[in-house]
Amino acid sequence: MPSLTIKTPDGRSRTVTLLKRITSVGRGLDNDIALDDARVPETAFAIIFDGLSYKVGGETKFHVNGKATDEHEFKPDDVVKVGDTELVFSAGQAPAAQPALATRFTRNDSKDPDASTQEQPGVPGRELAALRRLTIFSERLLSNTDLDRLLENLMDECIDVARADKGFLILMESNQLRVKVARNVQRETIEDALERVSDSIVTKVVKLQKPLIIADALDDPEFNRSESVVNLKLLSVMCAPLMHRGELFGLIYLGNDRLVNRFDQKALDTLTIFSSQASLLVQNALLVNELKLENTTLKTRLEEQTYGDIVGACQGMKDVYKRIDKIAPTDISVLVIGETGTGKELIARELHRHSPRTKGPFISINCGAIPENLLESELFGHVKGAFTGAVATKMGRFQAAIGGTLFLDELGEMPLQLQVKLLRALQEKVVYKVGDNRPEPVDIRIVAATNKNLEEEVRRGAFREDLYFRINVVTLKLPPLRDRGDDIAVLAKFFLNRYSREFDSRARGFTPSGSVAMKKYNWPGNIRELENRIKKAVVLADKPLLGPEDLDLRPENLPPILALAQAKEEFQKRYINEVLERNNGNRTKTAKDLGVDPRTIFRHLEKLETEGTMAPTTEYEEV
Repeated sequence: MPSLTIKTPDGRSRTVTLLKRITSVGRGLDNDIALDDARVPETAFAIIFDGLSYKVGGETKFHVNGKATDEHEFKPDDVVKVGDTELVFSAGQAPAAQPALATRFTRNDSKDPDASTQEQPGVPGRELAALRRLTIFSERLLSNTDLDRLLENLMDECIDVARADKGFLILMESNQLRVKVARNVQRETIEDALERVSDSIVTKVVKLQKPLIIADALDDPEFNRSESVVNLKLLSVMCAPLMHRGELFGLIYLGNDRLVNRFDQKALDTLTIFSSQASLLVQNALLVNELKLENTTLKTRLEEQTYGDIVGACQGMKDVYKRIDKIAPTDISVLVIGETGTGKELIARELHRHSPRTKGPFISINCGAIPENLLESELFGHVKGAFTGAVATKMGRFQAAIGGTLFLDELGEMPLQLQVKLLRALQEKVVYKVGDNRPEPVDIRIVAATNKNLEEEVRRGAFREDLYFRINVVTLKLPPLRDRGDDIAVLAKFFLNRYSREFDSRARGFTPSGSVAMKKYNWPGNIRELENRIKKAVVLADKPLLGPEDLDLRPENLPPILALAQAKEEFQKRYINEVLERNNGNRTKTAKDLGVDPRTIFRHLEKLETEGTMAPTTEYEEV
């Protein structure tokens, strides 16, 4: 068997049999043959068996039989010296030839008629060095996703590997080839890159989709009449295509205008190996860059569909945002109305954030969640001993909100006797702690919210009219989720992304049927219900796409399909109620606006009264 006898500086020797097709030699312990010699590089060279002979090659020079080289084909008793260590090659009996792990690429367009059928065996040291550099370059991709810098690094490596003095990376964009990178041997960017490339040479490589080497372009009968070759005075040129899934997407073009025959078949083979691997790297880099652009686009779209912490861009929400922009800088009181779960507190927070009080506190209290006997204390505070359990003086929410905004949620749930005290606090801008008669001035802005129709509550005597007008200087009405169109999909994706990250879930999107089900569903609980359904689905998901069953939006849970006559009747009922509300319950004006006989409106109201769902009406009619 072929072997190496290793003679160390201290006079010791050992023999190693060459069994592998590629045997690495160097000081590093991860080499196949590790040399205990401080002067030996970490990886000095590699010995490659191609099935016929052993060849040695590496990135750094070494000595074979006293002569410096970077590649050599072993003969019996050849002596390789690296550092202070000698390695003597013994041919022995070569192992049986096997298919080589790597073979040299050949040109099918060579002028040699036998070149297409003659496979040149072996991987010389230069090719091995190129592959090592490509490996290092691949590792660099993991830490650097800056596309421009990455492509410049790629061309610098190509120029070094091929020993060229300039190189161009040409990529296909919109079915046109464009020079993306142009570098010289000093690793500088070349100006006027397009004017320094031969279009005739590029055209041939694009047509054949095979690598091409030209020893002397000015003397080549195929190209010496080309205007670009003559004008550029081209000498040595080498060009290789970049392929992806059988399609050409670019070229690596290398040149040397000082020397003829600068590139040989070995250099072309090396570039071909390098370019075939580099194609994957460039595709990955382009993909990463595309994903970055897509991510930026998505962020921009999300910013366009958000207002602070509020997600949504339907026309109804845009109208709300415009009103916030107008009223936030003022100190007037605002009433936010909308169904449960529409995000009334978020609106209140945005009013605070866009106001001059933004640096002050935002204090929230749910008037319907606190027992009646404790609500006054929560609002205004109490002194020690004011009632059983009052063991210390406590500040109320009004005092805590001084300099900022107080948000009174579910205001319609506040008992009448407390409404009187709240009205006095708003009018006089002072509050009294429970058990104390000393006034405390408060400088706050009030934002209130309710899901009740306060006008109806006033008519019923359940809400004070004077407090209603004090609170309701400006009204912000939030549309229910079912009326927000594409906002449903935007909100769903927003919650999905949030909870997928939070719970480390596989869920990444919705099936088409899942998206359709969300649009069809009525969402009585509005955004809060949507959020909770998606949170549950994300936690329980075992697949990347969520369907109707994951969201509990099965067909039986969706609104029933009505007969056309019944659907028309339901729409007419809702529409008459909306117009009545806009006209403050005036039946005569509503009939006139709708272009119907007033008796139609009366019959509509009588039917609602029978059903127990009366629409708002006034106590008098305009004639």
